[in-house]
Amino acid sequence: MKNVNRVFFCKSLSLVFLVPSFTRSHLRFTYSAAGASSPNRAIHCMASDSPQSGDGSVSSPPNVAAVPTSSSSASSAIDFLSLCTRLKTTPRAGWIKRDVKDPESIADHMYRMGLMALISSDIPGVNRDKCMKMAIVHDIAEAIVGDITPSCGISKEEKNRRESEALEHMCKLLGGGERAKEIAELWREYEENSSPEAKVVKDFDKVELILQALEYEQEQGKDLEEFFQSTAGKFQTDIGKAWASEIVSRRRKQH
Repeated sequence: MKNVNRVFFCKSLSLVFLVPSFTRSHLRFTYSAAGASSPNRAIHCMASDSPQSGDGSVSSPPNVAAVPTSSSSASSAIDFLSLCTRLKTTPRAGWIKRDVKDPESIADHMYRMGLMALISSDIPGVNRDKCMKMAIVHDIAEAIVGDITPSCGISKEEKNRRESEALEHMCKLLGGGERAKEIAELWREYEENSSPEAKVVKDFDKVELILQALEYEQEQGKDLEEFFQSTAGKFQTDIGKAWASEIVSRRRKQH
């Protein structure tokens, strides 16, 4: 099969992402970091051996069984999980830009959001279990497209298009079915901010961001004021406002 690559660029970052090359039922990953001193650091996301349509969109990977059996289901699950390992190894882009040492990964960020949902008090009309699931799914497409931030110069519409396409690709890799459908629905609900759970998880996303910023300030002597400024006044829920207020209060005491 002829290799067809798709490349995404995100200026100011120092990572190169090579999205998996599909060879029958197993995935092959490669990763390299661009030189730290490079004036035009970038993220490159490349999908190899994956058929594309004329408009450059990524179609489903080959050899994904339409009707799952026990063996094909296991194969699809492991393929999906192998792709998701990139969430564990991909640093969050905002911290790289600000030269934070040993920055958290995308998975680190989502994991603590899941813990936030786990320990949060019951909120009328909010399904806490759904919040936990949404927290560990909301950035899942970044396993393919990377962490696209406003500094990348990519519009919200284009970011959503790329991530939607990546999510569809991942759900097909998982083999479709109820679990893939659930992941897609949770992701879209979060993106559209269309439910009480989405609003809570959106707030947890910002809470985790400023809590991490505070920790980096304390550990590395950084001034990460911009993260507090960018989230100020944008919390939608009482729990989000309360937790953010506590973090800001602790920050003021250390200055």
